[in-house]
Amino acid sequence: MSYPMPEAPLGVALIGTGFMGKCHAMAWRNVATVFGGAHPRLEVLADATPESAARHAAQFGFARSSTDWQAAVADAAVDVVSITTPNGMHRPMAEAALKAGKHVWLEKPMALTLGDATAMAALAAGHPGQVTILGYNYTRSPAYQAARALIGEGALGAPLAFRGVYDEDYSADPLIPWSWRLTHAGGGLGALGDLGCHLVAQMLGLMGPVAEVTAMTQIAVPERPSPEGPKPVENEDSALALIRFASGAQGSFATSRVARGRKCRLQWEVHCTGGTLVFDQENMNELWVHRAGEAGFTRHLSGPEQPDFAAFCPAPGHNFGFNEQKVIEARDLCAAIAGGPAAAPGFAAGLEIERIIHAMAASQGKSIAIGGGHD
Repeated sequence: MSYPMPEAPLGVALIGTGFMGKCHAMAWRNVATVFGGAHPRLEVLADATPESAARHAAQFGFARSSTDWQAAVADAAVDVVSITTPNGMHRPMAEAALKAGKHVWLEKPMALTLGDATAMAALAAGHPGQVTILGYNYTRSPAYQAARALIGEGALGAPLAFRGVYDEDYSADPLIPWSWRLTHAGGGLGALGDLGCHLVAQMLGLMGPVAEVTAMTQIAVPERPSPEGPKPVENEDSALALIRFASGAQGSFATSRVARGRKCRLQWEVHCTGGTLVFDQENMNELWVHRAGEAGFTRHLSGPEQPDFAAFCPAPGHNFGFNEQKVIEARDLCAAIAGGPAAAPGFAAGLEIERIIHAMAASQGKSIAIGGGHD
């Protein structure tokens, strides 16, 4: 596929300097080096304190720093806004950027509530000339793209079932302090909003729309220590779901932030009428494929024959990584701004992901139908 890139530099504002803020900064600094086009202008970085903003602007290569995110969003030199702040700020910042005429690159989850996500998608639909994209970087893995291509080409027959897991253990220790991430007002959903939404994004790409879910959630650690004493955990530590896809295929889904020993176990398999696909993000350069009639699975190692790998390295076996996925995400945004393929997932497709994870959170053993479509 051909991806046009902007011939004139895009002016960038970055809001937030944590883990994903740094990922966005690295992606902006590398996207033209890898994919061509004009190098973006890193105009302004906004953070909570003057000291942090100035320090990170110098480190990340931004021309200016600020503690006023509203001013950064409205800045005339800015064309696109990267938002990597805590979840509760996603809606006001994204909406302000759209109203200011900017393109928006927003980290997942899209919003705290389904109502917020619905309003954001509606606003984006009213600004068709502005590109929105959400930070579902795992869908940029060359191995995942190869799996999608095999399914799309019908190489393994029709998909029958999906089994997916995304587990980490960053909250497994009950002595880990309480934080805003554990509240509905600050974090929104728990494991579903932080981890499960990534699995849903991949699942939709492999299996198509979801028709119905039946799920249950669990709070494994009801209270966490804080300087003021124990505070309650409001959102889920883990979730399990059964899924019926619009195609008639079935699926199972599990996610946990308290799975001891698991670091980034984003793992799935797809059973098809003519074979099976298996992937694990902790071994993200491998796709295992079984075809009917073969004795077992064949290991396919990511290489330049797979989408986007060659832009980084011409040699197979030189492994692809997490931050490279983010550079591809930046490329997709830039290409859409330049008139190329639509960036995905935009806010409309992000709303579909939100519908699914919020239905899982609300289900508690009841079957819930999923409405809506995706871009």
